[in-house]
Amino acid sequence: MNVNQHTPMPSPYGQPQPGYGQPGYAPLDGGYPAPCAPYNGPASAYQPGAPPQGYSPFTSVPSKAVAASPVSDLSSPLDLGRTRGPPASGAPSVSAPQVYNQYSHSQGDMQNGPLPMTQAPPRPAASQLYNQGAVNLSGPQASYPQHYGAQPSMQHVTNQMTGMQITPGPPTPAGPGYAPPHSSQPPMNTTYSGAPPHAYTEAPPPASSAPTQPPPPRGPAAPQQYYRGPPAPSQQPFNSSLPPTSQQQYSSPAPPPPSSQPTFPPSSYSGPAPSLGQAPAPLVSQSQQSFAPSQPPFSSAPPPASHPAFVSGPPPAAQGSFPPRETPPASQPGSFPSHQPISMPSGPYPGRMPPQQQHPPSQPSPYHSGPPPPRAQMPPTSVDQSNHLPPGPPGPMQQPAPQSGMQGGYPAQQNGAFGQVRGPQPGYAGPYPSQQNFGAPAPAPPPAPPAQKRLDPDSIPSPQASDMPAVQKSRHRIDPDAIPSPIQVIEDDKAKSTEPFSTGVRGQAPPLVTTSFQVKDQGNASPRFVRCTAYNMPCTADMAKQSQVPLAAVIKPLATLPPDETPPYLVDHGEGGPIRCNRCKAYMCPYMQFIEGGRRFQCGFCSCVTEVPPHYFQHLDHTGKRVDCYDRPELSLGSYEFLATVDYCKNNKIPQPPAFIFLIDVSYNAVKSGMVNIVCQELKSLLDYLPRENPEMDSVVRVGFVTYNKVLHFYNVKASLAQPQMLVVSDVSDMFVPLLDGFLVNVNESRLVIESLLDQIPEMFAETRETETVFAPVIQAGLEALKAADCSGKLFVFHTSLPIAEAPGKLKNREDKKLIGTDKEKSLFQPQVAFYNTLAKECVAQGCCVDLFLFPNQYVDVTTLGVVPVSTGGSVYKYTYFQAQSDRERFLNDLRRDVQKLVGFDAVMRVRTSTGIRATDFYGSFFMSNTTDVELAGLDCDKAVTVEFKHDDKLSEETGALMQCAVLYTSCSGQRRLRVHNMAVNCCAQLADLYRNCETDTIINFLSKYAFRGLLNSPTKAVRDTLVNQCAQILACYRKNCASPSSAGQLILPECMKLLPVYLNCVLKSDVLMPGADTSLDDRSYLRQLISCMDVSESHVFFYPRLLPLTKIESGSLPVAVRDSEERLSKGGVYILETGLHLFLWVGANAQQELLLNIFGTPSFSQIDPSLTSLPVLDNPFSQRLREIIEMFRAQRSRYMKLMVVKQEDKSEMIFRHFLVEDKSASGGASYVDFLCHMHKEIRQLLS
Repeated sequence: MNVNQHTPMPSPYGQPQPGYGQPGYAPLDGGYPAPCAPYNGPASAYQPGAPPQGYSPFTSVPSKAVAASPVSDLSSPLDLGRTRGPPASGAPSVSAPQVYNQYSHSQGDMQNGPLPMTQAPPRPAASQLYNQGAVNLSGPQASYPQHYGAQPSMQHVTNQMTGMQITPGPPTPAGPGYAPPHSSQPPMNTTYSGAPPHAYTEAPPPASSAPTQPPPPRGPAAPQQYYRGPPAPSQQPFNSSLPPTSQQQYSSPAPPPPSSQPTFPPSSYSGPAPSLGQAPAPLVSQSQQSFAPSQPPFSSAPPPASHPAFVSGPPPAAQGSFPPRETPPASQPGSFPSHQPISMPSGPYPGRMPPQQQHPPSQPSPYHSGPPPPRAQMPPTSVDQSNHLPPGPPGPMQQPAPQSGMQGGYPAQQNGAFGQVRGPQPGYAGPYPSQQNFGAPAPAPPPAPPAQKRLDPDSIPSPQASDMPAVQKSRHRIDPDAIPSPIQVIEDDKAKSTEPFSTGVRGQAPPLVTTSFQVKDQGNASPRFVRCTAYNMPCTADMAKQSQVPLAAVIKPLATLPPDETPPYLVDHGEGGPIRCNRCKAYMCPYMQFIEGGRRFQCGFCSCVTEVPPHYFQHLDHTGKRVDCYDRPELSLGSYEFLATVDYCKNNKIPQPPAFIFLIDVSYNAVKSGMVNIVCQELKSLLDYLPRENPEMDSVVRVGFVTYNKVLHFYNVKASLAQPQMLVVSDVSDMFVPLLDGFLVNVNESRLVIESLLDQIPEMFAETRETETVFAPVIQAGLEALKAADCSGKLFVFHTSLPIAEAPGKLKNREDKKLIGTDKEKSLFQPQVAFYNTLAKECVAQGCCVDLFLFPNQYVDVTTLGVVPVSTGGSVYKYTYFQAQSDRERFLNDLRRDVQKLVGFDAVMRVRTSTGIRATDFYGSFFMSNTTDVELAGLDCDKAVTVEFKHDDKLSEETGALMQCAVLYTSCSGQRRLRVHNMAVNCCAQLADLYRNCETDTIINFLSKYAFRGLLNSPTKAVRDTLVNQCAQILACYRKNCASPSSAGQLILPECMKLLPVYLNCVLKSDVLMPGADTSLDDRSYLRQLISCMDVSESHVFFYPRLLPLTKIESGSLPVAVRDSEERLSKGGVYILETGLHLFLWVGANAQQELLLNIFGTPSFSQIDPSLTSLPVLDNPFSQRLREIIEMFRAQRSRYMKLMVVKQEDKSEMIFRHFLVEDKSASGGASYVDFLCHMHKEIRQLLS
């Protein structure tokens, strides 16, 4: 079975409730199945060199299996393969027990997972026992006596290593819980050391009690590096401020190591380099070490006997505001278990960069001409098969016979790239070199060899070492195809979400944000408005605390709906206003229960009984529902709007229509960059597109104009004037608006005067030499103008530089790279001066929203300038080094969308919940003056607010939990409205139910916002550690309480959360938490503010970008995405990568001429212009379709994505690679494989 396939399941949801079949609210068949297939699959060997005996280079916590049962769990659990470490110095000992094991069972068939099936079995019912998937990171091992002949030579080791493969067997017959290791020694924990440091040099291997290899040649270390770097100097303590995900830095170029050592070409992924000034760390006990390198360079000093090469220890305590987590017991160096199982690597990160696919033998370049071998596929299995294969009796290790027809090298084919035809699909046999035979029963194994004799790894054909590039010789590692694939999960979800999603069933998880689906509102809010982290809330606070799964909802109150869905109905209850509960003030909704023949209703939130007003009375039918239930949106739908009465208006009077004020910086930088000219030209046409409710009507929004440098210029554009008039205010310390009449005008009435003004502004300031600007007085001016007009509105501020002119809110340059990574770094995320906080509060009180367009050429302190936009529900747009020619399109598209989009003003949002839980924390762009009301001067269709819930009492499984989000706002036509979104979720007393109904994308959205807020009070490292710890606790709780027993060496992940590690790693590697050397503080602040109000679909593509191969594109469908890793790129292909903020077109150096002709109009790679920001319009179907795809991507996002063409091996490729998030990042972030190993280590520690 393909590790990432879901087993199809029947709909676990019953039919919609009675009555849903009425016109307009048709019930839907099917529903949406909960994803709960087990996942299991292949694992490639991570086995360099011949197996050492008597010591494991990768043991962290002894595996739980006893020596007598060398069977390994791989039928449902996914095995990440064994890892064999470097040779140890010293002569072999014959007496030590042999602990190396290939999965074995003694039946005659050798098979991965269950037998193939031609057709998927029916899905089991929802109530069926849930079987989770698992990833085996280190299984139990058999122990063997050692009988070895002559020691293999170094070359022989290298040759052997290239072809090792592991075959899976059935699960261990282990009992529940965690058995002690097969030694009297207590299990040990591995945490990050602050103490004995751990430099990621390829240090010498341990010389254990049973060394197996001759002493290595002595010589200087040759660390394998990301960029070439100098050999590490003498040992220094490890920098405690480094991130948990990346305790490794990259070094600058240096001479290559001596010729006696293997050298590695500077391939972009050849592996980590030691930090400058770091060297092989002191060695401690076996159970503590981290990943050893697959083939060690040797240090000039012999290793201390009986200690392994790498060390790790307890993490430094997190500082600041993050709640402390329980620290695992400290590691105990110095003692060994008597049998050391070879477990999967479990140090912080392997010394080697795993996820780089081996290059084909004939191709010594760091890029390979074809993509990696196809992902092994297996047929779906039914849930009951998955975890319960009969355990085979203990037996010696076995391996499949060499498969016939194997040639050295891999077929270069993946996901539609050029090359041979794609390999086997599920249900078909297809042998690959060094690859298991998935989908068909494997050939019968050879007779079991005697226990004392080792199987020769060379029995599996593999390319000769001499045929391989140097990079490849030293690497065999976990197969990236054997770990959960985001693409597979996304595609599986698309495949099963064919029906419209009906919201009538409580606690039903919607399709993923990456799936295109239609929503039928049948009583709960559409997932476009509300997404929850868990659709099964734990009944008690203790259960919630135990699982650590965050309970939160991401609410996007004014989200735009697709054309085939009905926008929320507007309900007018007349002068009486909306019907509400007397006690908790919840609004009428489908959860209110009518009693006493319809004369009263009982609130679903607080159970209080309220009289029904006479005008609202209606009789009940035989089921207790009102007979007009389906005629009233508030009784049958999850989302709707009420027309608010005067009581809901500020000062009890109907609001004036809002105003838009454009404030343009006309200092030297602004004029020279072309910004002033572009803004003025664009506004002339843009003013025809001001927001309006009814497309037929003119907009009622009024407009005003201000220009500024270190003084402000107001303009009178009254319709009766022949020419606009300018009024200058130079006293910026006490801002006032010098005119009332003629400043805010109707566009149609004053069109000629406005156009005359917009023509004159660029000319008036064309020769300016004024470089200084003010900022706070500009916002004050707009605020005062709105106050004078007694209306709410929006300020559009176009600004270029740090406001250093003498005025309130004056700032100084405080960017200091030396603070990065220190405890003082958090001060850089806090505003410089308190003045802007006060100003923001005044803006919110008036309903004055601020959108800021920045055009900086250097530091402008986005942290401080962004305070007012972020607090008022506005947006910040940033165009660093703005160039009129290349950035004009992006800026104008952002401006047009920002001016035209529907927006509500003077908004207040409150989230009410049923008894037992309450909203405790809010994340987003808003202001809060108390603990319950979220105040937004402006709320547009792109803004999301994330709400966290906590228990204040027990919940019941019968009633579930309810939430109601009500937003009171002024529409752009000046109407006061209430938008209501209702959501009901289930409650559960079993942890397994919680884990079965979570949504990982929403959890990641919440965790990123939680972490980015944490930066205000805690050092970056503490924030990262907290995230890793919480994720480990979530998965450890699942493993302990929900998973069926299996060896401790397995990483077991819940089906719904199997992508949590890969997505969390993307958050940890983001520029905000782990900045690269070239990431400015302004960029980090900008992203931090931007992500705080992202919805789930935007945060998903931001953290895990979409990468599509463009070899073949058909009209009507998109090519299937590939994973974000360099090894997925074919040198002969062209790919498009979308992050929500950027769009890259990557062109391989060997791309076919026909492809290049179709896209760029030139057959030559060298003639492609990398400075293109838009594709040439060519008259061929491929070009048309590609441009359609790009426009479609742009239409889906709230920010315009500028296209960047990246040629392979061009300097711009470094920027592109930054978004290949499954690979190691240049700033030190771990690859997905490494991070998964690290998570596994953390989980095992928590469990032990």
